[in-house]
Amino acid sequence: MTAELVRGQNHPLSQARLEIRISAGTPIVAVAALGDENGRIHGEEWVAHPGAPAQPGLEVPRQAAADHRLAVDLDAVPEAVHRVSVLLALPVGGTGPVRFGAAAAPFVAVTGLDGGEVASYTITGLEAESAVVALELYRRQGAWKVRAVGQGYAGGLAELLADQQLSQAHRLAGSINDAVSQGLARSVQAPPPRTADGDRSRQAAAPALGPDQGGTAPQPGPVPPVSPYGGQTPGGPGQPAPQQPPYPGSAPDPDAVTQPSAPTAGGPVDYSHPRRQNAAPPPPPPTSPPAAPGQPAQPVAGDATGWSMEERLYNQVWGMFEDLARTTAAYRSAVDFAESRMDKELEQVLSDPRSRIGGQGDAAREAARARHAQLVAQAREALDRDLAQLAAEADVVEPALPPAYARWDNPAWHAYRVPMEIPMALRLGDLHLPEADRIRIPMLVRLPLERGLWIDSGPAGSSDGSFTDSHAMSRLAMETAVAHAARLLAVYPAGEFTVHVIDPAGSGAQPLAPLVQTGVLAAPPALGAAGVADVLGRLTQRVDLVQMAVRGGAADSLPPGFDTSQQLLIVNDFPHGFDDRAVNQLRYLADEGPAFGVHLMMVADREQSSGYGPLLDPLWRSLLRLTPVADDHLADPWVGHAWTYEPSLVPPGSQVLQQVLSQVATARTKFT
Repeated sequence: MTAELVRGQNHPLSQARLEIRISAGTPIVAVAALGDENGRIHGEEWVAHPGAPAQPGLEVPRQAAADHRLAVDLDAVPEAVHRVSVLLALPVGGTGPVRFGAAAAPFVAVTGLDGGEVASYTITGLEAESAVVALELYRRQGAWKVRAVGQGYAGGLAELLADQQLSQAHRLAGSINDAVSQGLARSVQAPPPRTADGDRSRQAAAPALGPDQGGTAPQPGPVPPVSPYGGQTPGGPGQPAPQQPPYPGSAPDPDAVTQPSAPTAGGPVDYSHPRRQNAAPPPPPPTSPPAAPGQPAQPVAGDATGWSMEERLYNQVWGMFEDLARTTAAYRSAVDFAESRMDKELEQVLSDPRSRIGGQGDAAREAARARHAQLVAQAREALDRDLAQLAAEADVVEPALPPAYARWDNPAWHAYRVPMEIPMALRLGDLHLPEADRIRIPMLVRLPLERGLWIDSGPAGSSDGSFTDSHAMSRLAMETAVAHAARLLAVYPAGEFTVHVIDPAGSGAQPLAPLVQTGVLAAPPALGAAGVADVLGRLTQRVDLVQMAVRGGAADSLPPGFDTSQQLLIVNDFPHGFDDRAVNQLRYLADEGPAFGVHLMMVADREQSSGYGPLLDPLWRSLLRLTPVADDHLADPWVGHAWTYEPSLVPPGSQVLQQVLSQVATARTKFT
């Protein structure tokens, strides 16, 4: 029977091997600390955290996430340990709330390896605190108990660890924050939450790092302010996203509302349809016969909810992501349980002297291994069944994707025409897991971008060591940046997206050739320190002007002929050609630019920038880190998986990039 604890209450523990499950409404950091009989932490080696996730008897996740699973083996902790504390903290520099009072109350549960819940605790009453001791496992007279603590600290992890009498508290808190920030820089947005009926329907949520996104259906309420260049400034968690028009070429929606080309000065624009204020999107029409009894339903492209086929496909892709994450997590948990059960049974055999006589011990060991193999086989059978259904769904969804969501080898690009409307999202690559290597989930990010991009050009970006040549890696990183920039140019209407390039040493001339030769750039790539200063000066001034106009409610006060298009700045070979002033301008663009129509794409090796020290840490944390190679990973802030990321590159020898950019350049000429 589960014990629902309140603050200060304790409950006995009958087993040594436990799992601590944590659920919160926003990404949090989970830490486990060992303490002596007085609760004192003797050193950094007594703390399991994202930078050092495994300590004797403890294992914690490597990144911030909304859901965590911590492994605890009380028999494996040192003899001097009398207390195991579970610590939670909000990430420093993340996009989520900075205090627990602004997020849902964290829920912590202690379970056995079989999943049976022993005790649970909902941490209520938190306000300004950013770190909290959730609960502690403590030893009294040889027996272990769990106690609900809920002690919060407004000073964060450093204050919490110092209160645990750790002398290196501030240094350890800094190293934990560094490890978490590196994980956040490689994290993908969480999928939209499931609807109440548990089906695969999704409502697109505003883009965010963690799962603190909007609800399952648009509700009446305030819409984020619209900037004078026609784009939406980022909204906070829970704010509804404006409805997007149907993808060009799809059937027109007679009830659709045309998005205004520019806002009225001094107030937001209400994008919601008056007849849809309190209604969820209609379900898609049935397009296939129902499945036979006992057989899975036949997959259909666009079977999620949404006002248009584009929105349905977007929601369906996130549904596939969530389903793959869930089924893989279930498989991994089942395998872990089977291995733990076998280990326990083998320990029991070895601890009984009678079982070591004759063939009794051998028979017991064989029986334990057989039960392990049976459990793993059952888990694999369930996984294979789910993967087969997901693979069938992927086979029908991928060909139906519009160009903004499609790979470069998709035939949709051969029928490409410059769109009249901005799509909901953009594909930046593919995600997959090792248990399902052939299933590729499109990595979609909402438009307009709320986060800049960092393309890692360092050799460390290749986890298998296949790219050790720094020049080859830099060239591939720049080719990846060009492919992403070309896709952004292709999905925006003519004249609504402008690309600038800073290439101080001219090292990116070859990869940049498609952009330069087709004439889609606003100007030739800027060279040298003078070129860097000129481009950064103009873009920072642009952000200042738009910022003042938006905040002052005077959108019509912008200078005549002001370029209202979204701006993208590609920076190659950073930090070459950058002085301290240029670095500060770059940080300003990364922080303030996305809200006012200026986006940043860095092609850089962080190691080469280490000379600037902590000055650049906020810059790296604000960017979504991508790799140009197909074997690196992105963090999943939802269930903690490490997803293999594959960049969206143009197939070798394909002319699709030149064809698409030529159409963009022609449409731009006509527009101007």
